[in-house]
Amino acid sequence: MNSIVLVIIGALVLIIGYRLYGYFIAAKVLVLNETKQVPSKKFDDGHDYVPTNKWILLGHHFAAIAGAGPLIGPVLAAQFGYLPGTLWILIGGVLAGGVHDMVILFASVRQDGQSIAEIARKNLGERMGLITSISVIFILIITMAGLGLPIVNSLYNSPWGTFTVGFTIPVAIFVGIYLKFIRPGKVGEATIIGMALILIGVIAGPYIQHTALAPYLTFNVKQMSLILAIYGFCASVLPVWLLLLPRDYLSTYMKLGVIGLLVLGIIFVRPVLQMPAVTQFVHGGGPIVQGKVFPFVFITIACGALSGFHSLISTGTTPKLISNEKDILPIGFGSMVIESFIALMALIAATCLPTADYFAINSLPAVFDKLGMIPKELPMLSHLVGENLAGRPGGSVSLAVGMSYVFYKIPILKSIMSYWYHFCIMFEALFILTTIDSGTRIGRYLFQDLLSKFYKPFANRDSWFNIIFFSLLMSFSWGYLLYTGNISTIWPLFGVANQSLAAIAFAIGTSVLIKMGKKKYIPITIIPMIFISVATLSASVINIYSNYVPNHKTLLTILSSILIVILVIILFESIKHWISDLKSGDYNKLEESTTLK
Repeated sequence: MNSIVLVIIGALVLIIGYRLYGYFIAAKVLVLNETKQVPSKKFDDGHDYVPTNKWILLGHHFAAIAGAGPLIGPVLAAQFGYLPGTLWILIGGVLAGGVHDMVILFASVRQDGQSIAEIARKNLGERMGLITSISVIFILIITMAGLGLPIVNSLYNSPWGTFTVGFTIPVAIFVGIYLKFIRPGKVGEATIIGMALILIGVIAGPYIQHTALAPYLTFNVKQMSLILAIYGFCASVLPVWLLLLPRDYLSTYMKLGVIGLLVLGIIFVRPVLQMPAVTQFVHGGGPIVQGKVFPFVFITIACGALSGFHSLISTGTTPKLISNEKDILPIGFGSMVIESFIALMALIAATCLPTADYFAINSLPAVFDKLGMIPKELPMLSHLVGENLAGRPGGSVSLAVGMSYVFYKIPILKSIMSYWYHFCIMFEALFILTTIDSGTRIGRYLFQDLLSKFYKPFANRDSWFNIIFFSLLMSFSWGYLLYTGNISTIWPLFGVANQSLAAIAFAIGTSVLIKMGKKKYIPITIIPMIFISVATLSASVINIYSNYVPNHKTLLTILSSILIVILVIILFESIKHWISDLKSGDYNKLEESTTLK
């Protein structure tokens, strides 16, 4: 199949889905009201609650939600062929992911920017609030460690990547100060300056690795894990306008710029998808994803179509920054469909590679030898990029090779194949890093909400002791798991934990709709909740009995069992409350308007 056809189909489906389904939910279901006071203005404190320009916030929100999933997940799911992943990315992104993100963002905005646990408490009672709070923190720690893995694997022993990604931090701080004190409100001006500085960092990267600075920018896996945790702590402690917001929205321009170049490359080169539409591994036995296409394609793709992690951003930083309720549609639903398009581009880049080359990169040599495949262009590609590409599982290398493969087909760019490869590796790390700062900050909120129930002074959000203590607690929790773990102990849990959280968010969103008196619209959240719950529970059980127990992976067995129990309890309690509220007609309608302007 020609890749251009898939790009056009994907873009049309996502645009139409946003324009029809997104607007329907915004206007008819949620009834967004642009005159209603929002939390950022009600509680403006200059630290966490800050009214923010729509485009800057869109950049931050997109950067925060678009982590490893849209890049890594689709590449790994390509094992099943390009068709299963494409269908789930497009259908799931519109009917599940976009709904999930927008409904839960709306719920938080209408409830003073509260966390997902506090929304559960308010709509489902104190006990459910406590259960949800503990569950979400547990899931978030696993998720953060999982998101950190691709960054560590991309940047360790890479002075080029470490310098370029690190360079974005002082640039972001400068832009934050520029907009706050030097030229307030001059967003376009600050953006041009910030992007120019980032491009300087990108251009300087290749030269840095040949200078005396290179040894000081070369870190092993353990050191990079520690650095990542320290960065998460700093991003959580500093005021949101100083580092998190400017860095995330500037990173978004680079992300969209690179993906835009990839789209142009695909249009110009018109590569053929060399991976079959469906491979023999849909029935299981694949070398990359250990399981059948159902349920593992949904667990593997994760953020590219539906992600529970998004609910933490939508009830964490974003609702405290949104300056107008009508912005919920482009920020919530819009960011999700953009992410789905990026996931589709990642899938195309991976499936443009010769099939044998794809499996040679993503399988360990001993496993690949059993497949009976012979690499086609991999030796030549390895020579061009200056690295041995075989046996580099995890998805990030094959994505970088796939993107470089598209560009290398353009004659004038073939000579800089090595540059494109290393640039793509750095781009992936930059893409994923933006979830670390927001995720750590949200973990701080969640820990603070939970422990303040037992010790009231912890509830003070203006206390620097609380800010530092809870940021340290969160960054240490996921940082320790990342520091002591590896791809085999953390990544298998990531997909299940992430989709479990999505099911929980759908359950809470359904409760909010019922409380609003919108019972005729609850299928928009209940149907995807049921679907992803079945897929997640099935994947968990299969993982435990087919993989973890036979291989004596006790820790994974215990953690997976806890995730199953958490999801079952929350779904059971939610359904009980739905039935009770629907029978009693106990609605507590939030203020609504009749039109979306």
